[in-house]
Amino acid sequence: MKIFSGTSNRPLAEAICKNIGMELGKCTLAAFPDGETFVKIEENVRGEDVYVIQSTCPPTNHNLMELFIMMDALRRASASRITAVLPFYGYARQDRKDQPRVPITAKLVANLLVAAGTNRVLTMDLHAQQIQGFFDIPVDHLYAAPVMYKYLKEKNLPDLVVVSPDVGGIKMAHAYSQMLEAGLAIVAKRRKSATEIEAMTVIGEIRGKTVLLVDDLTETAGTLTAAAKLLKRKGARSIIACVSHALLNEMGIERLRKSAIDELVTTDTILRPAIAGVNITTLSVAGLLGEAIKRIHSNSSVTSLFEFKGGRTS
Repeated sequence: MKIFSGTSNRPLAEAICKNIGMELGKCTLAAFPDGETFVKIEENVRGEDVYVIQSTCPPTNHNLMELFIMMDALRRASASRITAVLPFYGYARQDRKDQPRVPITAKLVANLLVAAGTNRVLTMDLHAQQIQGFFDIPVDHLYAAPVMYKYLKEKNLPDLVVVSPDVGGIKMAHAYSQMLEAGLAIVAKRRKSATEIEAMTVIGEIRGKTVLLVDDLTETAGTLTAAAKLLKRKGARSIIACVSHALLNEMGIERLRKSAIDELVTTDTILRPAIAGVNITTLSVAGLLGEAIKRIHSNSSVTSLFEFKGGRTS
């Protein structure tokens, strides 16, 4: 078995290798003067079971292209099996035609991964679970919930209510409420545009409670901050946001600084510099991904990683 990493999240790849107890594979990743990506695998991979770790976070197109080129290099070097490890799967929000003449880019990315030589995909907290069905190769879909649960349980939060910031996240919020033995509430929202959210109403009792807002990803933080503002107005005591993938652009950071959210709990699926003025707790999913890689390599069951506290995490 050999593990290689693109440039999108090398610290996570190194943490995964440390967890497994092996070295990260040697490869050269460089750019030609015109911006084209050059890849050279610096060790023998003939007949090897190879894993390539690459989050397709911003710059998304560059990271995707780098991944495709690495896959092609490994396939042409006669690797026996190539697994794409995508801690964050980009373009996942474009998973259906919700208006005329638009692409289904999540499916296009799936096709490109297979065309580049991917034999298997390992990913975490997909924005839309049906993306697993876009592939005709095996997909192992992990959840960050066990890592989040451990941290939240240690905090021993009083009067906890898990809140979904929109109707689409009810399933995830319900799973968290079951795990944490907490209440459940929903914020019914209306989206004005890709960057603007108009929060409408709260379904459930949150007055005087500690609120845990759960979502799979946030970029502009519009949904989270609008929901937090409404929840605070409705009498929530404190608000913690729990998000698997925090992409956070400048708009999102500015919104979080001004928001009613006391703490943002996220994971290291995306490499992110320290952000001043925002209380962010970053938990590592390296152990979870490392264990999955070990089990896939040894042809062991990965099912137990999907199950948690006697039930499925989603």
